[in-house]
Amino acid sequence: MNAPLLNVSGLQAWYGESHVLHGVDLHVSEGEMICILGRNGMGKTTTLRTIMGILRKRSGRINFAGQDMISVPLHRTARAGLGFIPEERGIFATLSVEENLMLPPKVAEGGMSVEEIYDLFPNLKERRTSPGTKLSGGEQQMLALARILRTGARCLLLDEPTEGLAPVIIQAIGEVLVKLKQRGMTVVLVEQNFRFAAKVADRFYLMDHGRMIADFPVADLPQQMDMLHRELGV
Repeated sequence: MNAPLLNVSGLQAWYGESHVLHGVDLHVSEGEMICILGRNGMGKTTTLRTIMGILRKRSGRINFAGQDMISVPLHRTARAGLGFIPEERGIFATLSVEENLMLPPKVAEGGMSVEEIYDLFPNLKERRTSPGTKLSGGEQQMLALARILRTGARCLLLDEPTEGLAPVIIQAIGEVLVKLKQRGMTVVLVEQNFRFAAKVADRFYLMDHGRMIADFPVADLPQQMDMLHRELGV
């Protein structure tokens, strides 16, 4: 069995004096998509931010592509091939779609060209001259994801991509994630929409109060539904 592309063990993190992660363990194989489930405030987003290095007060082990990342600065984390798409998306509102796409530098081999991005996101091609302020929430989410794909990131840390979006846009984002998985992209997804996640993820982690309390493949969903109803109210 090959070593995981991303292997996190005993991950602790603090916001100031507040201890927020209590020994998180997770692993992701290359080309796999995992989804972290859990109620609000359980540490899901904090886990992504800590892996990425945005939250610096941390301890434990973060191994990515054979490299120990725990003491690596944020700019070198991105260059190693990790890409983070936050829930707030972070696009440049005054720049056009195409200007947003051209802005991020390629940090690794394999970044998509603008033409490949437009093939994957036809909506963005149609809106390529539109400023960020004129995009819908769904188009902004697609643009945020597309910018990271331009960089050559090997593993995407994707935070709540369907939050507040219309069902037709959620379906479109799901189709994009399936295509990315077919291309071999590795994805760590945080998602409240359990039914959306069930269509795209290979495996699930369930988080509660800063630690993982369950880990199971999508094939085991039927047996896990009672627990998920209890923990998530799904």
